[in-house]
Amino acid sequence: MSNIVTQRFVKCHNKLKEDNKVRSSRQFALSLDYLPQSLSEILKGRRDVTIELLRKSVEVYRINPVYIYTGEGPMFMSEQGGQELRVLTIVTDGQDEERIVHVPVPAQAGYAEELTDPTFIQELPTFSLPDYKYKVGTHRAFDVAGDSMEPTLFEGDKVVCSYIEPTLWESSIKDSYVYVIVTRADVVVKRAYNMIKERQCLELRSDNSYYAPYKVSLGDIREVWYVRAKISPFLPSPQNIKRYLQEEMESLKDTIQAQSRTIEALNQTIQQVLGNPLDEKKL
Repeated sequence: MSNIVTQRFVKCHNKLKEDNKVRSSRQFALSLDYLPQSLSEILKGRRDVTIELLRKSVEVYRINPVYIYTGEGPMFMSEQGGQELRVLTIVTDGQDEERIVHVPVPAQAGYAEELTDPTFIQELPTFSLPDYKYKVGTHRAFDVAGDSMEPTLFEGDKVVCSYIEPTLWESSIKDSYVYVIVTRADVVVKRAYNMIKERQCLELRSDNSYYAPYKVSLGDIREVWYVRAKISPFLPSPQNIKRYLQEEMESLKDTIQAQSRTIEALNQTIQQVLGNPLDEKKL
């Protein structure tokens, strides 16, 4: 019985034949510099696929290594936009444990431009968190700039995010969740709406209604990070909370009074249009 990786490899092979991208198993084997007889043994479940054969398959047929090893995402890597396999620079400590790289506001423009420069990433500040969920996978922290995500996120907040592989963007980016989107020129924190399948883009929305939604094409996206937590320097005192609630109540009171005046004026207008029927009844 072959292992699960081999079984997924066989499914990719069968899919290539179904789509007529390879004429036969023999052609598939020869295109990968592999013996057809050995491939036959793999297809029959008598032996497991080798690392070298997987490497060649990724290179020649763009078989998705994420699917091969995890079962997630599409079988094949898309040739469109940014959904190609990338090498992500990480920073580790003396125990080879991965650190969380923090990207402050002054470094964000450079981060978008220097993603392929390991030295730039390694010179950014790093930290660790005790929660186990931050020990699995790659994480980044980004400063929040501006007021576009208020009242959810404020300027000066930091968001801690987990990396999403480009091959998983179509299936993993969920509507209305908050993500850090790294484009070719900028780093933004927004709510994303997934339009990759239909339009090859994401629609990005702010929580502050002053800012209009906009779309960013898949080809302009370089990284996507799912926001898992925020670190906020703002801790309101009880006096501030009380004052805030009082202001909200006064604002609500003013709104209700304004609506009452509008309704009263509307009633008077209706009575005038109808010829004051109430006055006629009194006569």
